[in-house]
Amino acid sequence: MGDFSLDTALALIGIAVPVGAFLWEFVFVGRRRLGYRVQMDTPVTGEIESVYPGVLRNLRPDAGDSGPELRDLSVVLVRIENSGNTAIAASDYLAPTARIGLHLHFPRRRVLGMAVTELSDPDLAESLGATSGIAVREDTGGHIGVIDLPKVPLTRKHHYKILAILQQSEAGGTEEERKPVLRGEIRGGRVVATRSQTGISRVMLVLTTFLVLVIIGQFVVAALQPPTPLDCAAGKLTLVGSSAFEPVVRDAAAQYEKRCAGAEFAFDLQGTERGLDRLAEAGPTGELVAFSDGVKGPGYPALQPRPLAVSLFAVFVHKGLGITDLTAAQIKDIYQGKITNWRQVGGPDLPVVLIDRAPGSGTRVIFENALLGGEQPARPHRSCTAIKDTAGTYCDVPVTKDMHKAVDDLPGAIGYGEFSEARKAEMRVVTVGGVAPGRQAAIDRSYPFWGIEYAYANGDLPGGSLAASFLHYLTANVGAEVLRAHGNEPCASALIEPGRCAPTS
Repeated sequence: MGDFSLDTALALIGIAVPVGAFLWEFVFVGRRRLGYRVQMDTPVTGEIESVYPGVLRNLRPDAGDSGPELRDLSVVLVRIENSGNTAIAASDYLAPTARIGLHLHFPRRRVLGMAVTELSDPDLAESLGATSGIAVREDTGGHIGVIDLPKVPLTRKHHYKILAILQQSEAGGTEEERKPVLRGEIRGGRVVATRSQTGISRVMLVLTTFLVLVIIGQFVVAALQPPTPLDCAAGKLTLVGSSAFEPVVRDAAAQYEKRCAGAEFAFDLQGTERGLDRLAEAGPTGELVAFSDGVKGPGYPALQPRPLAVSLFAVFVHKGLGITDLTAAQIKDIYQGKITNWRQVGGPDLPVVLIDRAPGSGTRVIFENALLGGEQPARPHRSCTAIKDTAGTYCDVPVTKDMHKAVDDLPGAIGYGEFSEARKAEMRVVTVGGVAPGRQAAIDRSYPFWGIEYAYANGDLPGGSLAASFLHYLTANVGAEVLRAHGNEPCASALIEPGRCAPTS
């Protein structure tokens, strides 16, 4: 059969046999809307065992006992349809990747195999083929199976179906908590769960039984093939630099350690300048990486930049002020000392208390470049604790968490920092000229307060080092999802225009 593999043959059979079967569905006419229906979610272990006793327990790769036992199985059939009255084009999927538009989640279950079981239009096969990006994976926690679905154009009433065989990966949970969920965003509309208007036909049950056997066959063929290993490396790596980026770094390192035995991370994230100083003083080493909010200054010629992501920042104020929006010009005037009382911008009669990051902070550099035109009056260092019970109107802090505390403690205070951490700290974030902080707003530049996050090494990193492996991990696969979970967009994303992440010095 040449290059025509058994796995490919099984996949083609799984698509060809059910493609002619379809159900008449009630169409809910509304605005642009992509609906999904869970038409079947049923356990299959008992049925298979009754016909072939013991087969699921023993069906595993021949090489040792490394393969998972086929038990606690279930079969899920999900119909994905255009349930509105407007066609959905590929460009209507608001997803961060070029090809993937939707994510089908199965909480507490992993996906053993899947197949496209029905196409309302044969032309849809071009959007759901082997090169479309359709794939199976698990989320960062390892307890949610995910099928990534491509950006399929759907005219009104058109649909396709996904049949998946699942295995329980985490015990417990209610039926509602285990229910499959389709996640994604549609321009000018939304993704909604819709109700099926018909029962499961006998033909569909026959097709399901057939497809269960096909998918089990695919699983066995795939299990017998050698797995593709994660690009892991062992050793110890110390991560220093930006305090604003610390939560992202810690989460990514924790996920890396789960997947790669022998990797150990230490953290000393006390600000960009301190991190870059420590890296420069250490000399060429593969055991130290520094993270910087924005590009390094000219005083570190040996440090090599690696752009990571477009990072989102926010301005926030003391909760008692009642201020919800400031223009970029007002923020600039506040930090340049032209606005000194909140009544000048529609707030209470209260002096403005400026909270700033200490000189050398990468977050401060991004703030000045994004909102102050790169300029800010020179001010002497003042401790925020020292001015708490005085009439002081300015102080600076060394790290992000101190910024949050100072703005919370000092009436009339205004500060700034990384957006996702400000949100977690429940800071009173203001919109800038009516635009709220958001990843898409930063991507399209309608929101001005963003910057590029960089990782720096002293010289070139050895190819097999933990540092090189971890930086590659941060920009690909699971690591990129960690960046997005914290409101960043990886520089490698198709949504970021070329050259945007290039270092400027």
